[in-house]
Amino acid sequence: MTDTDSSRSGNHTRRAYLKGGSAFVGVGLLTGCLGGGDSTSSPTEERTDQTTTITDGVTETSTQSDQPYSVTMSPAGTVEFEEPPTNVMVYNLLYADMAVAYGYGDAVNSLGFSTEIGGALDAFYERLEDVSFDHESLTQLNTGSGNLTVDMELFYELDSDLHLIDPALIASFDGWTVDDIEEITENIAPFFGNNYSRRNTEPPKPYRDDYEYYTLWEISEKVAKVFQAQQRYEALASIHDDLLATIESDLPPERERPTVGSVLYMDETFYPAKINESGFANAHIRPLGATDAFAGGDISYESSYDFETMVEIDPEIILHRYGYSYYDVEAIREELANHAIGQQLSAVQDGRVYAGGNPLQGPVMNLFQLEMTAKQLYPDAFGEWPTYASGPYPEIPEEEQLFDRQEVANVINGNL
Repeated sequence: MTDTDSSRSGNHTRRAYLKGGSAFVGVGLLTGCLGGGDSTSSPTEERTDQTTTITDGVTETSTQSDQPYSVTMSPAGTVEFEEPPTNVMVYNLLYADMAVAYGYGDAVNSLGFSTEIGGALDAFYERLEDVSFDHESLTQLNTGSGNLTVDMELFYELDSDLHLIDPALIASFDGWTVDDIEEITENIAPFFGNNYSRRNTEPPKPYRDDYEYYTLWEISEKVAKVFQAQQRYEALASIHDDLLATIESDLPPERERPTVGSVLYMDETFYPAKINESGFANAHIRPLGATDAFAGGDISYESSYDFETMVEIDPEIILHRYGYSYYDVEAIREELANHAIGQQLSAVQDGRVYAGGNPLQGPVMNLFQLEMTAKQLYPDAFGEWPTYASGPYPEIPEEEQLFDRQEVANVINGNL
């Protein structure tokens, strides 16, 4: 990709409070200088003061740095800040969810594809008091038509303080080079994101040797440091730990667990995905220890099955991925039930084709999706999952909720 305005590089300066700490600058990335896995915080990460503010009757104790602080994550390396960014480019939902969780939802200026996908967040936030996300005003980065890419000009137009995006993801797009990533980093703002931990897959070659993989909650912790919201992260992580403990304590014996098939269904074709592999895409289902109907197959992003093969595999439960954002799962259920072969599927006959979770989940999404999937897989242990067609996350009677909604809302709203 060529910069059509060679003069802008010299005229545009980066924000004073986002300094050149990215290991991608120069040869740091290619020589392996990624700052490790951030298991040990840098000295500036720990030098913080707590302040308490009262706004509209809400008391919030926040952690604010009294001097520059740095945060490290592969593949961007170490990025130094003087204060939290307030204008942030976001490509995937998980980082938008993190920004909302840490009180910076208004800082998000974009999403990768149709900004209507931001409604996937609203489906969950609807159940949290005074929590919302204004996705309608965001810029769409990727047209979604033809080749996948983002126009470099959008980076200059949005003029972000931080690109909360994996630079390796941008480098994978048509027309982009490592030099382009360096240009954006130098002239506008650094990148900070990790995309290939979704399923622990290989990133583009320039990033491959030094790439590190993280869990969803490890990424969430690092992003919390960016926004100086460590207390909010710790509070949400505690709720998550309690939710996992609740689920694990009531899981049925392995011999009684159903076989589960995670699929996308389009044009009479099923696109399967494994449910127990590493990566944040499975953070809502892997802890449930279900039997993967596709475990014995060689599954990749290119795999697909026809109806005959699906009937042979015959999972007891079918989870349709992205059930809250892209697909009309109620219509899919009806199509399968009316199909001469599809109606033979056990999941169809037993009414166990469900709207599954969104693999691009942030911490708040993950709480809801863990509860949802636990109910779908093990209703005897966790309560029946209500019939769901579309719209907000269903109302669950308080006594059947697996985590406290008000507690989560309090954390997001800064009432710690």
